[in-house]
Amino acid sequence: MISPHGSKTLKTLLLEGREKDEEVKRAETLPKLQLSSRETGDLIMLGIGGFTPLDGFMGHDDWKGVCEEMKMTNGIFWPIPITLSQDEKLAAGTEVTLLSEDSGEIMATMKVAESYKIDKELECKNVFTTTDGEHPGVQMVQDQKEWNIAGPVRVLSESYFPTEFAGIYQRPAESRKIFEEKGWKTIAALQLRNPMHRSHEFLAKIAVEVSDGIYIHQLVGKLKPGDIPAEVRVKCIDTLVDKYFVKDRVVTGGYPLDMRYAGPREGLLHGVFRQNFGCTHMIVGRDHAGVGDYYGPFDAQDAYHQLWEGALECKMLPIDWTFYCHACDGMASMKTCPHSKEDRVMLSGTALRKALSEGGDVPAEFSRKEVLDILREYYSGLEEKVEIKLHGHATGKAGEKK
Repeated sequence: MISPHGSKTLKTLLLEGREKDEEVKRAETLPKLQLSSRETGDLIMLGIGGFTPLDGFMGHDDWKGVCEEMKMTNGIFWPIPITLSQDEKLAAGTEVTLLSEDSGEIMATMKVAESYKIDKELECKNVFTTTDGEHPGVQMVQDQKEWNIAGPVRVLSESYFPTEFAGIYQRPAESRKIFEEKGWKTIAALQLRNPMHRSHEFLAKIAVEVSDGIYIHQLVGKLKPGDIPAEVRVKCIDTLVDKYFVKDRVVTGGYPLDMRYAGPREGLLHGVFRQNFGCTHMIVGRDHAGVGDYYGPFDAQDAYHQLWEGALECKMLPIDWTFYCHACDGMASMKTCPHSKEDRVMLSGTALRKALSEGGDVPAEFSRKEVLDILREYYSGLEEKVEIKLHGHATGKAGEKK
């Protein structure tokens, strides 16, 4: 199988058994620090080996190198800083316990190597290409506390993910074992934060045709207001896979990160940890990990093309703008369909959410009936609805210019 990123083996920081029990007892005696939701997800990924080869939260030089050059001080490619912020500076050598902000659960212990302040504007400009406070990723950075605290971690919990998402949540060692048992050599990852509409289904089936199998890997951490919650999305995807995919050619899984909406940089991070999960290819389509009109529809593909030789072993599987074409009588892409925009139904998760949240009609070409039934039931039960704004990519106008 493909090696983990920057390492010959997975670097798992999650303790188990007696070692974990002893560390939990010790953790109860240490000073306590709270983690944000994003930091908790990052910590769990450190624990399960999803962020191999990292051994903890990044220090100043790694933070700066990642922001400016997408390289850590050891020369290993990494596209987005993995950091922990706190209100106060801590002396090097201090040992602390990290707690979940939501539940207060003990998540890990950490030995502080360094405390440092960052230029938040520099991070936002480099990682998100904007300092606009309306961008949800920029908001995350601006909400960080004054000091970044770096150091190695010993992870003690995976929070609620193994129980709440039993059968979906996976560690990299588990997905790798599944792929190995199936005898798969080439595995394409499909990143999902929305229920699968017909365009996602089309992307997945293209990938199946050119690889041994596909890993439908969905985010089960937190999203921005108005996005469809993970438990609803899991139900939609499971239903679609059960009815419309060959069972031996697809594996579904979930991972615990919050979305950063960092567009191209997040698309690259997706490739990094998909390699750790055992994938050889990363599907990158339209507006990958984007939000609003902050990124061009294929900026993430451009980011992969611009990587230097040897930066990332997990290769991109680029796929053009996809849609339903009435003249073709089926799903197609800009590369395969010769017809006009009047024949095309441009598909978008944002447009689908907007139509459903407003009780509007959804064209049958948008999504399978079984998926729409689940989504209509969810939206009908909402007491408070978030306004969903359409951007250029969601309306299909950007596609008309190609």
